[in-house]
Amino acid sequence: MAILGGLEMRIMEILWQQENPVSVREIHEDLLKDRTLAYTTVMTVLDRLAKKGITHREREGRAWLYVAGFTRAELVVTAMREALADSGPEERTALTRFAQTLPGHQQD
Repeated sequence: MAILGGLEMRIMEILWQQENPVSVREIHEDLLKDRTLAYTTVMTVLDRLAKKGITHREREGRAWLYVAGFTRAELVVTAMREALADSGPEERTALTRFAQTLPGHQQD
């Protein structure tokens, strides 16, 4: 799973706020509050997120209903693990340097 794009992340934020599965139409209506976006664009992005396993979907009549497949924290952990795996043999060094950039880290 690669790092999510802006629209993918915004859609995930909407899904994380919901307690129940949400239709493409409901997500599209929420997104329209901030920007003009075609319904088919939202449908395509949700389809791709489902194929990546980032969301789960179930059919209700003719509509797909979506839920987040990961919590926000789980998604961040997965992205960090993939980034570390891509760093090769320098994995520990990369993780140590990353930790040093976090707020509240004290240098020894």
